[in-house]
Amino acid sequence: MSSPVLNLANLTRSFGDGASRLDVLRGVDLTLKAGEIVALLGPSGSGKSTLLHIAGLLEAPDSGTVEIAGIDATGGDDAARTALRRDHLGFVYQFHHLLPEFSALENIVLPQRVAGTAQKQAEARARTLLTELGLAERLTHRPAELSGGEQQRVAIARALANKPAVLLADEPTGNLDPRLSDTVFDNLLGLVRQEGVGALIATHNLELAARMDRIVTMQDGHLVETSA
Repeated sequence: MSSPVLNLANLTRSFGDGASRLDVLRGVDLTLKAGEIVALLGPSGSGKSTLLHIAGLLEAPDSGTVEIAGIDATGGDDAARTALRRDHLGFVYQFHHLLPEFSALENIVLPQRVAGTAQKQAEARARTLLTELGLAERLTHRPAELSGGEQQRVAIARALANKPAVLLADEPTGNLDPRLSDTVFDNLLGLVRQEGVGALIATHNLELAARMDRIVTMQDGHLVETSA
């Protein structure tokens, strides 16, 4: 595999003070390479979301370093972190968070236009991604006209629109029924592998986790490799 697209070293994060202090991350290390898909497991409250927020530059660690695509993101200002998120990171959440007034195609075009991509090129990229996800006939439909599974596939396409180095996903199919969840997860894995993105995916679903390349589990503030 190629060099790491995400490198987390000795991350710590605590909340509260004194007797109420909660040490959520106690020296977390993780390396993610291009094309690698890693499952992040752990019970609710174990720190999975905190770790994803720090990896996604949405929250700062108390200590430790975050490198995205070889760039040290730990000490950058807000503008630098915003640029790194725009250029190198993609996010998929449990809820799709699509813009309701825009069509599926427009929801994928918009982040590309914000990043400076020309309209024609952005539309071509959006069509390609949505077609790969089986939505070629739904390009002009707004989110309210799409099923839950279709909405989440649009969200996946949006996360990959700017060709990120890293995809971070927090329970990306957790809001879907089991059959639909399996289908959408197939779509997600297939497109991530095709794009060569490094992906860190938090899930409670052990069957889905087993289909990824590696499994890491949050235990007492540390990451433990539990499967390969």
